[in-house]
Amino acid sequence: MISTVIRLARVGSRSELAAAVLMGLGYPAVMLAALIPNIWLFAAAGAVTYAADWYLHQKNSYLVNRLNSVRAGLPIRFLLRQLLLILLLARENLAEQPVFYATVACFLLFYGLQAPHGALATLIKLRRTMPVVTRNVDLHGVRIPDAPPRTLLHRSGEKMLHLDLPAVVGVVAAVVTGRAVPAYAGVAATLGLGVLYILLLAPYLRRKRRVPGTGAVLKAVDTWLREYQPTVALYFSGSDDSAYQVNMWLETMEQVDGRPIVIMREPSLVPKLGDTWVPILCIPGGQHVMARDWSTVRVTLYPANVGKNIHMLRVPTSKHVFIGHGDSDKLASVNPFSKVYDEVWTAGRAGRDRYALADVGVRDEDIVEVGRPQLAPIRRWTGAPANPVPTVLYAPTWEGWDGNPGNTSLLRAGENIVRRLLDADRPVRVIYKPHPFTGLVDKKAKAVDERIRKLVTDAAAQRATDPRWAAEAAAAQAGQAAARAELLRIETRLAALARPGRKGSDAAETSRVSLADPHRLAEVKRLRAEWNDAYWRSAGWWEHRVVTGAEPRLYDCFNEADAMVSDISSVVSDFIASGKPYAVTDSAELGPDEFRRQNTAVRAAVILTNSAAELDELLAAVADPAADRTARERRELKQYLLGPDEPTSMEQFDAALRALTAKAEARNAGVAQRLAGQHIGEVDREDDAPPIGTPDDTATDPTDPADHPVAGAPGRTGGGALGVLVAEDEDDAAETTSVG
Repeated sequence: MISTVIRLARVGSRSELAAAVLMGLGYPAVMLAALIPNIWLFAAAGAVTYAADWYLHQKNSYLVNRLNSVRAGLPIRFLLRQLLLILLLARENLAEQPVFYATVACFLLFYGLQAPHGALATLIKLRRTMPVVTRNVDLHGVRIPDAPPRTLLHRSGEKMLHLDLPAVVGVVAAVVTGRAVPAYAGVAATLGLGVLYILLLAPYLRRKRRVPGTGAVLKAVDTWLREYQPTVALYFSGSDDSAYQVNMWLETMEQVDGRPIVIMREPSLVPKLGDTWVPILCIPGGQHVMARDWSTVRVTLYPANVGKNIHMLRVPTSKHVFIGHGDSDKLASVNPFSKVYDEVWTAGRAGRDRYALADVGVRDEDIVEVGRPQLAPIRRWTGAPANPVPTVLYAPTWEGWDGNPGNTSLLRAGENIVRRLLDADRPVRVIYKPHPFTGLVDKKAKAVDERIRKLVTDAAAQRATDPRWAAEAAAAQAGQAAARAELLRIETRLAALARPGRKGSDAAETSRVSLADPHRLAEVKRLRAEWNDAYWRSAGWWEHRVVTGAEPRLYDCFNEADAMVSDISSVVSDFIASGKPYAVTDSAELGPDEFRRQNTAVRAAVILTNSAAELDELLAAVADPAADRTARERRELKQYLLGPDEPTSMEQFDAALRALTAKAEARNAGVAQRLAGQHIGEVDREDDAPPIGTPDDTATDPTDPADHPVAGAPGRTGGGALGVLVAEDEDDAAETTSVG
């Protein structure tokens, strides 16, 4: 019942629900107290509204946003409380007393201070906003001053409104004591603090405290691009939850032949990227992306099909490749949008065959098999469980955008799967790792996810008290305590290494100081490996776990598990690299034969119905290699889906990169040769007519670079002279809308 109310109220937890209820009851109670009047009820109910409001804002509750949309936002709630205090004074027969007029004047002046405060805070934030956000990019050409203290600008409007507290407390104290002094003191404190807040903000509008203008910053970026001369780019745009699609390619980008760069569009995603030495250049404005000189980039890689890809696809001097963010049998893996790319890189032969079967216009000669370089950390199965109790990973995918019942097993089979695993005759350990998008579209999926988490958590608590595991728990207690202490030490050190620069710095200051430090990156990599090892040692090999967040990673869970249950997604294809048994749920109830026909990755899987009754076959394969009937099929399927083991995926990836780079250079040389000495964009005309846009035949010089701009030159659309051939309006109209 409470879970249903939480879901309907759009709050994240029981505590948020309690705060919302208290706030909902608090304001009517304040109104009632002002009308009665009852000063003690007013004080108590007012304190509750302050506390509940503050808590919901700290939690960034969805309910607070909804209140704003129905004109009951924070300023209105504060104003209502202040008006009710004035009503209370009138009902207490103080309307003719100086304290009444002082209170009214205080709140009028206080709200008069809101405008300059809000204007200052907004201007400072705007003038601290750069047209780019960078990591590992040297912007020494511009002077970027330190950011204002976080305490001044973070939630500044909320902080300013809360400065009414001294006046409210003082007036209430005056009513209780019958003395006006507390009211005057509170009024003076509120107005004084409001003026002080404004005075503290004002110096940050001075020129030396501002970030340089857009032109100066972009000039520094262009200078860096000319010096660095990137050759291969990873281009990405996506939602706030999609950073994992970039992170999975960062290590590969670090290993590619050439000079890599990551080009992004959403500044909010940059802090969510993993540690890397690869330069990261986030350019939100489409016109700024198109105006940069990308002429040295020979290959651009795209992990996602989104609308903003068009701003980079316009660059003709680069070859464009769709690499995706996973290999699966989902429709997104054969999106017709893929026709816009020069090549589509798939992991193995299966990806090529998918496009052939789908017949969406992607030519077979434009498909290149490069393996999956990200799968290198996945350890191969030895043929037997690593521990006395086998571990089964349940990693369902999310519900998707189209409402297809076959997208995720959560809705129809999730609870059945987990219950059967928890109640198995031979004990197993369950690791539950849901997709980060779970519940994004269908709130029912989020509710099921919460119930499964509770099932696993309750089962873990019950197993902790089970006498069968008491001896194991006692023997492991010291080691687990040491591992937890090690986790704390590692997390403390990682927090210190997390981001360079001062605590509380903004995106502009971080861009200034975030040059790659090889020693820091090496230490972070070592500490993350140590953290992962300590994490799994901090709990018994028999203890169930719910794993969420970025750490431990999915592949770490693969290495810990002896088998997996999942859905049609890239998770299944990646897990096949381990060689371990796995099961896939036929949530749409297609039937085993049709399910296998439609989905390549399940050909070597135990296929589950929504009842999950077939799980016994999976558990038998884990416990006894002789009962593993799909071992041979898994080996064959691995090569079909992911490519051969030799050469390595990274070697295949680099070979494809070199081949496409050669094609790009040959194409550019050919175009330059064909255009040499010609007027770009010249149209057919009469033999004796001068070129369009020139007064006579001598107005243009074929040898003058000014008349033939360099491909991709700053300030030109797309690719400069070559880009003029496909010049378009530079409005940033394309949205970040996923098309696959």
